[in-house]
Amino acid sequence: MPRIAYFGPSGTFTEMALAQFEKLGTIEAVGLHGAVERVSAASPPAALEAVRSGAADAAVVPIESSIEGAVPPTLDALSEGRRLQIVAETEIEVAFTVLGGPSVTLESARTISAYPIALNQVRQWLQSTMPDAVVQSASSNAGAAEDVAAGIVDSAISTRLAGERLSLPTLADGVIDVEGARTRFLLVTPPRPVAPRTGADRTAVVLEPPNDPGTLPAALAEFGIRNIDLTFIESRPTRSQLGTYRFFVDCAGHIEDPLVAEALTAFHRKMPLRFLGSWPTATGTGGSVPPPIDEHVQWLTDIRAGRGDL
Repeated sequence: MPRIAYFGPSGTFTEMALAQFEKLGTIEAVGLHGAVERVSAASPPAALEAVRSGAADAAVVPIESSIEGAVPPTLDALSEGRRLQIVAETEIEVAFTVLGGPSVTLESARTISAYPIALNQVRQWLQSTMPDAVVQSASSNAGAAEDVAAGIVDSAISTRLAGERLSLPTLADGVIDVEGARTRFLLVTPPRPVAPRTGADRTAVVLEPPNDPGTLPAALAEFGIRNIDLTFIESRPTRSQLGTYRFFVDCAGHIEDPLVAEALTAFHRKMPLRFLGSWPTATGTGGSVPPPIDEHVQWLTDIRAGRGDL
């Protein structure tokens, strides 16, 4: 029975992403067979640390919101400690449910609990609908619902699943400032052989270029000169020295694609590099597929093999 850690408690969008991985057969596809035991973790870093410690076989964590961008705690946790590997991703359309305590209405609620990332996605709605409600920070979307159940606040920005689990009344549903908002989630395991390329893949690395002028543009040029499509780039402080950063880079393609392999090899020669994985995209697309190996490299291969007339 595989143990899968997720950013909890029960009722978060991350648990919904885990359920989606189960439904799609992704857990089985990566070699984790049997009924899944879901293990709630207090944060994305805690979920990933459960994998490092052996308390869980894999973890599901949020990585990117279409509204808020990257999820910094997940990025930092992937870059530190023993290396982990991303093996799959999924996306969920996000809209929030406002939950209330007994006899509470949108008009009567004076306090509301919200996870900060969720709060940033519903600020306009809150200002127009509950302008007098005082916002209190929650540990997660499901944690906000638990604050209501405990009587700490009158209402919460949460999820329908959390409301059902705690039997809380729904005051509003489908709450979001930007229609069609989506969040991307990762399935992460200990390092393992990379699954074969599918032709619609994503590769992720963490780069730590020297703090010298022009280093980052020169590094990114390794992708540009090979026509590799970057799909995500985010900087985070190394937290070791002021002004030093590491860069999280996703690109379209697979480590088995010759040009992607060339670029990663070039990076490895110049700077610390952490490979985070190559895996199929959730949508079957994700940028332009790296071009095939070009005619000049093929010419060199032919010469080495004793082929070619020129």
